[in-house]
Amino acid sequence: MAEKDALDRALAIARRYLATEHQRPVWPTATLGDLRAALGGPLPSGPVDPGDVVDDLAAAAEPGIVATAGPRYFGFVTGGAVPSAVAAEWIAAAWDQNAGLYVMSPAAAVAEEVAGGWLIDLLRLPRHASVGFTTGAHMANLTALAAARHELLRRAGWDVEADGLQNAPRLNVVAGAEVHVSVIGALRVLGIGSQQVVRVEADGQGRMRADALVDTLDRLSGPTIVCAQAGNVNTGGFDPFDAIADAARRHGAWLHVDGAFGLWAAASESLRHLVGGVERADSWATDAHKWLNAPYDSGLVFTAHPEAHRAAMSVAAAYLVRSADEPREPMDWVPESSRRARGFAVYAALRALGRSGVEDLLDRCCRLAARFADRLRQERSIQILNDVVLNQVLARVVPSTGDADAATRETIRMAQEERVCWLGGTRWHGMEAMRISVSNWSTTDEDVDRSADSIVRAAHAVGIRDSGFGVRV
Repeated sequence: MAEKDALDRALAIARRYLATEHQRPVWPTATLGDLRAALGGPLPSGPVDPGDVVDDLAAAAEPGIVATAGPRYFGFVTGGAVPSAVAAEWIAAAWDQNAGLYVMSPAAAVAEEVAGGWLIDLLRLPRHASVGFTTGAHMANLTALAAARHELLRRAGWDVEADGLQNAPRLNVVAGAEVHVSVIGALRVLGIGSQQVVRVEADGQGRMRADALVDTLDRLSGPTIVCAQAGNVNTGGFDPFDAIADAARRHGAWLHVDGAFGLWAAASESLRHLVGGVERADSWATDAHKWLNAPYDSGLVFTAHPEAHRAAMSVAAAYLVRSADEPREPMDWVPESSRRARGFAVYAALRALGRSGVEDLLDRCCRLAARFADRLRQERSIQILNDVVLNQVLARVVPSTGDADAATRETIRMAQEERVCWLGGTRWHGMEAMRISVSNWSTTDEDVDRSADSIVRAAHAVGIRDSGFGVRV
């Protein structure tokens, strides 16, 4: 059968890729033109054998695949999916379930329910919290903020789902100066422009200053959302949640926490102090791909106000048949109606790792981040800019002569081109910097050492060139 042959070929290709992933150059060699030529061409005039399609796709695409799931990819906060979650993802694709309604996939609905309960327990959130499985942290933030918008306007006597925003009471939104862009993007979709967000001063590690928040809230009146952060995208720093929660509570504000990767610190005894007080928030967003190492499309949203959450998301129609026996319909907690059964992979990752496995994954990544920073400090021209409290390392190349911004950019470029590892660049407090995120279950001490050596080689080469032995960068 052609369909079975295609599946067999896909399995063989996937197995081969996974078996060699740790050996592959992290950044591909194919150019944009190469990929367009390999994947392009006119649409076939008729059907093509499914097995041939799989083979051709793999041959054309693999030269352009970035080893983001491999052990030496440190760009962005990108975890690599653990084997149990990859396998569950394959099965879920074969089952092809729509996880919107219980009647469309009872198993998918219950898997989400069970995994959601495990997550609430693991992250030490209120037991009564609601949970939704979204595409990622961006959509998780949007969902939580929609629940906040609903509840605050309800308290003000306004039904935003029925009457919209045009004549609604004005909503204040307060966020730290280094709020993540996904929160701003979510607010824009919800009708709150980026220029309307009141920014609160942050400290040298990007953490919101609680005293500045108090002053800000004292100047505001009316319904207010406060957006805090667990895990600054550059430094890994955490906002002071207890002090922020005290201020929010005094003003009747809704406190939302963007914890795309940092919220996972609650699952580790050694890291838990970083999120002290986070359970006092009204809503939380995180991403299972980032630090549970589930596949992509694994965002998570939680709220301490299930009725507000459901009211903001749920829709009704005569054809949407709801189960009389199942009160938790998956589509009531996320923006999508039709969606893939993304809960199976999260369930599999949690069950395979268990409580201690998740904790070990978190602790190991943080230990490796500290090792990374220590190795880079051995190069005189490299400065570590942040307190390495989590899995983030922020570094900068400062040569004895020449432009540090240019030297940092050139070091990043040279390290990327060597393809031992991949790290990204960022601009932080007016400076160019290297941003290194250690988030992968398969990363080892050797991977960190090889990667640090590659970066040091690049920084050293840039320093020699900048000193007059070559072209000045």
